[in-house]
Amino acid sequence: MPRSNSLNHRGFSPVRVNRLIKSFWRDRQDFYATGNLTIYFSPNQKKSAEFRGPDFFVVLDTEKKDRKSWVVWQEDGKYPNIIIELLSNSTAAVDRGLKKQIYQNTFRTPDYFRFDPNTLELQGFHIVDGQYQPIAANSAGWLWSQQLQLYLGIEGRKLRFFTPDGNLVLLPEEEANQQLQQVNEQLEQERQRAQRLAERLRAAGIDPEEIL
Repeated sequence: MPRSNSLNHRGFSPVRVNRLIKSFWRDRQDFYATGNLTIYFSPNQKKSAEFRGPDFFVVLDTEKKDRKSWVVWQEDGKYPNIIIELLSNSTAAVDRGLKKQIYQNTFRTPDYFRFDPNTLELQGFHIVDGQYQPIAANSAGWLWSQQLQLYLGIEGRKLRFFTPDGNLVLLPEEEANQQLQQVNEQLEQERQRAQRLAERLRAAGIDPEEIL
């Protein structure tokens, strides 16, 4: 079942990562993204049999709607296209071993990432010929996700997404703050230009107040 969110404040919040993807793909209706949700994949279609609860996953080419769980046999046999797991002392061995094997051999999930919020270690794997191969980092230390067409990297000790052009994927409130900052900067530039003009007018013996 999905694990506790007790470590999320250290750099990985499935809710925040989910919001980032949904905000970035706000105009798309062909994906499902979620955190801490159970995936049922029993070949006998029994929910009491085989299931896993990844910290975060995305399924592409599916309907964008709310679900209480992901039931593979009710979703046209679809498995996640990308999975991100948070490592902790109690789960690291399973994430590095059993889960990796399940995601590789059963789920066939193309992109699998692991993030350690304590050491800030980020690892990524992509399936090549049925086997997970490590994803090489670029010069910035980011890892490319073919499925998301985004980079995963560390920013401010948090796991973040970056566009192919290197721009940080922002949350709605971060976008709003950025826009507000830009407006404030423009207003300050206008104030400074007005101040310089007033100084030139005074130097020419003209009172700026008289021409307003």
